[in-house]
Amino acid sequence: MRLCIPVEKNEGMESKVYGHFGSAPVFAVYDTEKAVAEFNDNANMHHEHGKCNPVGSVQELKADAIAVGGIGLRALMMLNQGGIKVFRAPAGGSLEDAIAMFKDGKLEEMTGESCCSGHDCHH
Repeated sequence: MRLCIPVEKNEGMESKVYGHFGSAPVFAVYDTEKAVAEFNDNANMHHEHGKCNPVGSVQELKADAIAVGGIGLRALMMLNQGGIKVFRAPAGGSLEDAIAMFKDGKLEEMTGESCCSGHDCHH
């Protein structure tokens, strides 16, 4: 499984989970079978609200699930419609901790009620 986690910058496993999916500077993608992470710049980082394509970005990265600090309802719905589950990871926590929590089943799957209402929403 490939888990995508938006992070502030590439600091390896100490990278900090970013507060909002679409505007994250970097997407870390962790392969749970190979136990390796790759880091990809987010081409949509400075997108106009509502103009990004999160499903396309995640599909390009071949992610099966996402763990985020926060995400908007539209992005959540688009990802879910594409078969990608979205989980809440503690914003500001380390990539390593978020991965461990995911593996242990400790991350809550996000619903419409737990979404951000705008880009200033950083959990």
